[in-house]
Amino acid sequence: MNSPEKILECYNLVAGDYAVERWDELSGKHVDRLLLKEFARANKEEGLCADFGCGPGQTTRFLHDNGLENIVGIDLAPAMVEVARKLSPQIRFETGDLLHIGFPPGHLGSALAFYAIVHFSLEEVRQCFGEINRVLKTGGDFLFSYHVGEEVRHFDKAHDKEIDIDLYFFKTDDIVQLLQETGFRVIDAIERRPNENMEYPTRRAYVWAEKK
Repeated sequence: MNSPEKILECYNLVAGDYAVERWDELSGKHVDRLLLKEFARANKEEGLCADFGCGPGQTTRFLHDNGLENIVGIDLAPAMVEVARKLSPQIRFETGDLLHIGFPPGHLGSALAFYAIVHFSLEEVRQCFGEINRVLKTGGDFLFSYHVGEEVRHFDKAHDKEIDIDLYFFKTDDIVQLLQETGFRVIDAIERRPNENMEYPTRRAYVWAEKK
């Protein structure tokens, strides 16, 4: 299991390289762009949106540029937040922990978490969903993505830097069940094949849920 300290150390270490690699990734991801544009359209008047696990802020910036200007990018790693602030100084970014979200109940109009749960066990995902449900207003949208499967893959190197972190894959049926158990209604749950030559070769899932 990944400790918060392991995750923090990993992403603080690779923040600069990660930003170079990921900043323009959405330009070739048509499904991602379609979903994010619709999410921005549906939530631009619904109150504050939090982009959890924002990294260097590529999804935060995309949503902002598509009309969802009341947004904050949140990441566990201070180095990622620093990079995001430099790349998009017009957007608010801050550090935060998805397992212990620092907002009061009902504070958010919507929430995004693209690949932000990939270092969590299923029990931690349950805790994460419970926290997001707590801070969303009733009817608030939650859109997130993850890698599809059942395995856990270990990585000891990234961008030529030594790391020690596990990547968790999830079955969509398990994710849907956890959402239902933590107070969400699932609107859409879709999967796609990987984009060759553009990303880590795994099947991807996107789930759009709504707080009951």
